[in-house]
Amino acid sequence: MADNRDYDIVVYGATGFTGKLVAEYMAAKNGHGLRWAMAGRSADKLAAVRDEIGAPADTPLVVADASDPDSIRAMVASTRCVCTTVGPYQLYGTIVVEACAELGTDYVDLTGEPGWMYETIRDYSDAAKASGARIVHSCGFDSIPFDLGVLHLQDIAKAALGKPCQRVKARVRAMNGEFSGGTAASLNATEDAVGKNPELLNVLIDPFSLTEGFKGPDQPADNTIYEDDDIGQWVTPFIMAIINSKNIHRSNTLMGHSYGEDFQYDEMMATGPGDEGKAAAEFVAGHNPLRGEHAPAPGTGPSKEVRENGFYDVLFVGKTADGQELRTAVKGDMDPGYGSTSKMLAESAVCLVSECPDLPGGIYTPAPAMGQKLIERLVAHAGLTFEQEA
Repeated sequence: MADNRDYDIVVYGATGFTGKLVAEYMAAKNGHGLRWAMAGRSADKLAAVRDEIGAPADTPLVVADASDPDSIRAMVASTRCVCTTVGPYQLYGTIVVEACAELGTDYVDLTGEPGWMYETIRDYSDAAKASGARIVHSCGFDSIPFDLGVLHLQDIAKAALGKPCQRVKARVRAMNGEFSGGTAASLNATEDAVGKNPELLNVLIDPFSLTEGFKGPDQPADNTIYEDDDIGQWVTPFIMAIINSKNIHRSNTLMGHSYGEDFQYDEMMATGPGDEGKAAAEFVAGHNPLRGEHAPAPGTGPSKEVRENGFYDVLFVGKTADGQELRTAVKGDMDPGYGSTSKMLAESAVCLVSECPDLPGGIYTPAPAMGQKLIERLVAHAGLTFEQEA
């Protein structure tokens, strides 16, 4: 990429709830020494947010609107990396990905929309490879703790056991916080898209829909409650598994099947042992947090106190084909949907532009794009831990 761009990172969507958190984090970190700017539809709102979050008064402001292709193209041309929170991405993200792929601009987002990711991979991979643009989807709670959590476990397995784990279970042991309004809006947009194009339903169902032709073995069922003997608790379906599992299989494929072509993965929420655990599993299975009158609204979010009191804890249980077992955990120090997500996205943008000079152009998931470099950044700066357990 040419180094004559005005900025290293542009935070696009900086006047929205999550975008504001990303910009606030960048300001608090002094941009990690990089040239960064805030972008959105309104110069006045951008200026107000800049003052509200305590960013330097000379922080550049870029006016860009998805309904104005020229403004998007100008923004993309001005920076080495677009860090975007503007979703649903299937409604507002394609124009940004297209411009980045054409102009050789790096890109990170928070998408959890597998149908849209399938389309960007199909439509823009060749252009990104040709221009050198590194486009990295799903750099928030979906799917960084899970994608990098599996990578971390597999790296330990290969070092300690000489082979990867053929079977990995992710179990969300604890989580305090809210799903984002953007996630709810994305779910609604996905359902609308399936209504218009029923073929997308196959993309949502198939765990290998993002692996560009590779089809692995049947995957473990993750759509029913049961008592998981490996952890001694009841488990229940986890709402983000539909995107995380696809991203993890894509990561495996992009890394030359470093987990093996027979790799199996599933992801569920642990609800505790005994009758109480079973009752909790049944309750969770019957209640969708992204539906109903209490569903989060786009552009809104929890208070700073709620974000700072949030956390999550994900256990990974890996087993090799010959039965050897390893356990690791990924934990975050803020609520998953907003506080931790905003830090993960910002650090992904910084990592991509400052620590991955040899990564070729293409459309990626976090693990093959940034891998251990991003794990180290998240531990050092963003309140995540990646640890082996007994």
